[in-house]
Amino acid sequence: MARTDGDDARDQRVLMCGNEAMAEAAIAAGCRCYFGYPITPQNEVTAYMAKRMPEVGGVFLQSESELAAVNMVFGAAAVGARAMTSSSSPGISLKQEGISYLAGCELPSVIANVMRGGPGLGSIGPSQSDYFQATRGGGHGDYRHLVLAPSTVQELADMTIEAFDIADRYRNPVMLLSDGVLGQMMEPVVIPENPETDEPDKPWALTGCAGREPNVIKSLYLDVLALEAHNDRLQAKYAEIQRRELRYETLKADDADVLLVAFGTVARICRSAMRAMRERGRKVGLFRPMTLWPFPYEALRATRDRVQGYLVVEMNAGQMVEDVRLAVEGRRPVEFYGRTGGAVMGVDEVVEKLEALFAREGAS
Repeated sequence: MARTDGDDARDQRVLMCGNEAMAEAAIAAGCRCYFGYPITPQNEVTAYMAKRMPEVGGVFLQSESELAAVNMVFGAAAVGARAMTSSSSPGISLKQEGISYLAGCELPSVIANVMRGGPGLGSIGPSQSDYFQATRGGGHGDYRHLVLAPSTVQELADMTIEAFDIADRYRNPVMLLSDGVLGQMMEPVVIPENPETDEPDKPWALTGCAGREPNVIKSLYLDVLALEAHNDRLQAKYAEIQRRELRYETLKADDADVLLVAFGTVARICRSAMRAMRERGRKVGLFRPMTLWPFPYEALRATRDRVQGYLVVEMNAGQMVEDVRLAVEGRRPVEFYGRTGGAVMGVDEVVEKLEALFAREGAS
């Protein structure tokens, strides 16, 4: 690791790839249980945790499968530990049953998906084609989990620390949605040695019942009305998450004629495309959701009276674009441009699509 010294030791930046920064940030957040299984392009997470967890007195275990890994997270979370697993697209698919169980039992946990091209085994190239899976609850049942979408290595580290706090705050799984570009790229990053975290007491945890009544953690309710009451309580919690945990970024949106909408790695590309268009005198802005669930519908809806149209750019065949269209409610045209299978669009491609949109809509 190359280190750049700042004026203050607390501000020292370390050159790290996204996967390793995420792992180190998890440790800084108090994660002491990591369970994973190798899959490209997230293998650096597993390799890094294999080295670092013993150094901090934590537990690392390479499980026999992705299914085993997520259920080990279940066990660690049930006794109150901060626990994490990570994988890439097809591996996350195998974890979906376990994620539903974590949500049903209200066990705080962090799951990282370093997305790759699909469907099936697909490729090891970067993708954003797991948006539906992440935001719609890829497992069974009416559950939700917050989905954080960083676009830089620093954001990936910061959001990893935040993910553990959010998971504990709501007793719920939280997903970090990265991809093969963000996981592999190297950028300077600051990871605080002792970040301010918000880990509450966990009186519900299975820590032995000497001197108290036994705790029970379950998602099985054979009585229909009891299960309905449990679901009603979960839905109330999800509504609170929707009210309190929205995150998004806007750039030059106040005077934009056309608004780009993108998340993660693609938002970086769109930022450059926006600057190129501004240099040509074209009023282009950027709206970047940082929580994919809950999606910032109201914030995006508020832009529709100012802009003439939207261009949604994704590394998939068109998934987030559906949420954008829901937000805009047909009041403005919403166009889509995507690349699939692990292909990454260039800035010039986005600029070309924007120029075509300006020509068609007659925007200034």
